[in-house]
Amino acid sequence: MFHLIHIPAFITLFFLTYIGLQDISFKETLRLKSFDYLLANEEKSQSQDITIITIDEQAIEKYGQWPWPRETLAKLIIDLRQAQTGIIVMPILFSESDRFDGDKVFCETLTYGTVIAQTGTTQKRTSNPVPRGVAKIGNPLSFLFEWPGMVGPLPELAECANGVGVINTAPEIDGVVRRVPLLMKIGDEVYPNMAIETIRVAVGDPSYQVKADEFGVIAMRVPGFDTIKTDANARIWIRWNKKFKTISAASNDFSQAAGTTVIIAMTAEGLGGVVATPTGEQYDYTISANTLQTVLDGETIKRYDAFYELLIAFIVGIAMIVLVRYSAYWIIGLAIIFVSVSLPVYTNMFFVQNLMLVDVTWILLTFLVVAFHSTFLRFILEFKLKQQIRKQFEKYLDPRQVAILVKDPSKLKLGGERKEMSFLFMDIVGFTPISEYYKNNDDPEGLVNVINDYLNRMSKIVLKNGGTIDKYMGDCIMAFWNAPLDCPNHAEMAVKTSIECAEETDRIKKEFKEKGLPDINIGSGVNTGTCIVGNMGSEMRLDYSVIGDAVNLAARLEAQTRNYKDENGKVTPTLYSSYTKEQLENIKSIEVDKIKVKGKEELITIFKPDV
Repeated sequence: MFHLIHIPAFITLFFLTYIGLQDISFKETLRLKSFDYLLANEEKSQSQDITIITIDEQAIEKYGQWPWPRETLAKLIIDLRQAQTGIIVMPILFSESDRFDGDKVFCETLTYGTVIAQTGTTQKRTSNPVPRGVAKIGNPLSFLFEWPGMVGPLPELAECANGVGVINTAPEIDGVVRRVPLLMKIGDEVYPNMAIETIRVAVGDPSYQVKADEFGVIAMRVPGFDTIKTDANARIWIRWNKKFKTISAASNDFSQAAGTTVIIAMTAEGLGGVVATPTGEQYDYTISANTLQTVLDGETIKRYDAFYELLIAFIVGIAMIVLVRYSAYWIIGLAIIFVSVSLPVYTNMFFVQNLMLVDVTWILLTFLVVAFHSTFLRFILEFKLKQQIRKQFEKYLDPRQVAILVKDPSKLKLGGERKEMSFLFMDIVGFTPISEYYKNNDDPEGLVNVINDYLNRMSKIVLKNGGTIDKYMGDCIMAFWNAPLDCPNHAEMAVKTSIECAEETDRIKKEFKEKGLPDINIGSGVNTGTCIVGNMGSEMRLDYSVIGDAVNLAARLEAQTRNYKDENGKVTPTLYSSYTKEQLENIKSIEVDKIKVKGKEELITIFKPDV
């Protein structure tokens, strides 16, 4: 049966589900970092489609400082063409004229199957942009990323080149590039990404086709090439599972690049830009290379439905709350370990087999938060139950004894031990007039309040002096010392308690007088001797108590207090035996009498304290 204390766990679960629906930045960052692990740990293989020609330190040393004369770049293109390479991709912006007047020669070589770059800008500046025609099914424009401006190559170079592609990326919230938009826009003009522009040039088509619905872009294609599934903003996830052959532009032999698409990339110190990727910092050309490779492979990464991820998190949370409520702690621990390990492992296997990204972080976060919250609530519930049991015991056992039982529950069993102890019996002398007073006033509640107040005040004195209250018998209190905790001066503490109770009774007498109540006195009997002490009773109910002749004598002495009064007629409040008197060190005694009590053949010498 569920306890109300578990309601906060359900509230936590609903709150986490609500936060998950909002897709806050914290949740998005967690999700993307988990995707990084999957993307970065794909098994890598050698690309057979793309070769990187690097403008590196060796090339700078051979051809001089950058930017090179465009005739030098023209020669490089010719050399690559002679090596029977495929499309030549140059993710380099040629927005200004060559200072060496080599643009004409360069322009001629650009017709040999090349794609050059243009870039979006954050300023509203547009210079020589080269848009591309798009056949639309639906209205995809409202879902495309938009740049304020676009800077393209010189018009004559753009006209010579077979294609012009955008080299901009769309970093995620944490600045890491994981997805790339294949199309973007300025106003109503559409601009293709360099990778997809390379595909268009390769198949020889003049434009693109894009399909969209009311939720966003569904897919796009280059006629003559396979359909490319994208997200709602025409983005695809980049795969990082390929290694690319690299040849320096300073080389005289480009034969290894034959039959492959070539990307001319700047990697010399200070030339190449660096971007953050799931695999760490990379030169910016790797974005174009891996995007193109992803499209060529035709195996685009998909995202699992976010709604189902939240539903799984909610179901797992419910299951954990139920498990915590009804299972042993070791089962709960195993469940937490199993889910924490198996979910990431399964997610990784699911990605490898289906190329589908599942956000396991929110499922795990929900599961762990709810699991630990539920476990904490269970701790609280069990602690409260223990506290309740403790309080119930303390109603008839000394709190110190309860502490011993809590520390070592095995002590709560039948049995006992023989031990020397001191015993106190104390009750009200003249209780009948008080009872009659409340009876005549038809006020039984008042009588109960008086008795409870009396017992409460006397009990506090007993406990303060290290006594254990055995039981209440009407208006009588039975207490003992030296068990369950040792008390070396038990006799003295028992008599001291009796004296202090008598003093407290004098204060009660004054209160009674002010209220017009009958006079009140107490009588206490104290004895010291050997008895049996321990847990006594049945298996269903135990009482920590004492039995023995010494206990009975204390009760007999309490009854004798009514027979001894002072010159003012006041009952002697405390009587104790010679057995107790022999152990008193700091309390002076006055012999009162020698009496014969029931069950004893010899006379018992009784004393009272000299106070």
